[in-house]
Amino acid sequence: MSKKLSAMSWRKGDDVASRPWRGRVRDYDLFKELTIGLVVVGLLVLSLSAIFSSPDDPGVTLKSWATAAPSDFVATATAELGGTSDTAGYGPPYNATPDATQKLWFIDLQSLSGIRLPIDTASDFVLNPLKTLPTPPPALAQWSAASAEQQAKWTAAYTEALAAVPTGDPAQVMSGNYGPVPALTQALLSMAASGNLDGVLQNAGEPYNLDYTPTVLFLGDGTYFPNLASTAHLTGDQWGVMNETGNTPGQSWLWLFSLLYQIEPFKSSANADILVVSTMLVLSLLLTLLPFIPGLRALPRKIPVHRLIWKDYYRQR
Repeated sequence: MSKKLSAMSWRKGDDVASRPWRGRVRDYDLFKELTIGLVVVGLLVLSLSAIFSSPDDPGVTLKSWATAAPSDFVATATAELGGTSDTAGYGPPYNATPDATQKLWFIDLQSLSGIRLPIDTASDFVLNPLKTLPTPPPALAQWSAASAEQQAKWTAAYTEALAAVPTGDPAQVMSGNYGPVPALTQALLSMAASGNLDGVLQNAGEPYNLDYTPTVLFLGDGTYFPNLASTAHLTGDQWGVMNETGNTPGQSWLWLFSLLYQIEPFKSSANADILVVSTMLVLSLLLTLLPFIPGLRALPRKIPVHRLIWKDYYRQR
């Protein structure tokens, strides 16, 4: 064995790596080769990117939503005013909605975070943005002067009236006691269609626009944004976490994480997120501790898949 290892040593004079070169030699222009390599590789990368790159769909904004689906925008704005949207009832870290958190037995990680990003949907998504207009709508004063009970009656009546219209078009809503709700939602629709609402929601008094949380939450409360996600195969029941826009393959390494959302009991559970995360943590811990767990660490010897992979080596042995 020692002779075999000695013969394989690169330090020996008879090794190929240590022999002097006897062939032809010529000058080598490193800069020329580097330039050619960069140009060729650069052109190749650009060409392949143009053909096979990920989709680059335009971003969804409140302006595009208000323009493409004004009826859905008005219905969502009404829900934000009435506190009946998904965001209004989400719970921590946005609000303190009772029994809104996901729990694993007695563990309530969502509540442990506290209300770190407080959001009042009526004020933050509708009323405060309208107050920034050069001429705020008079309906703001009527809304502010009403009691919470009266405000809830107005929004509930207008929501029901919108739902009764097949197209959801506010212009076709039957007359009723809706208070200032139609005026407020129409003013917000006009503000969004002009592009001003995006800037107001995302600015938050900062010089740079870096926080898209309010915009994303507002978009998610409607049906327009989720429908776009479904069309692009990005929803959870479409293995969306593994896709890019347009059903283009994306993060394939997340297959196990996404798989759990497709099977029971995770699929139909109201606590699906925390159950999936907990399961992945347990599986990751088992994988980390595999060398120390009796029985599990012996599986490679009992299931010799490695012998198929390195069959040439084991054949020689």
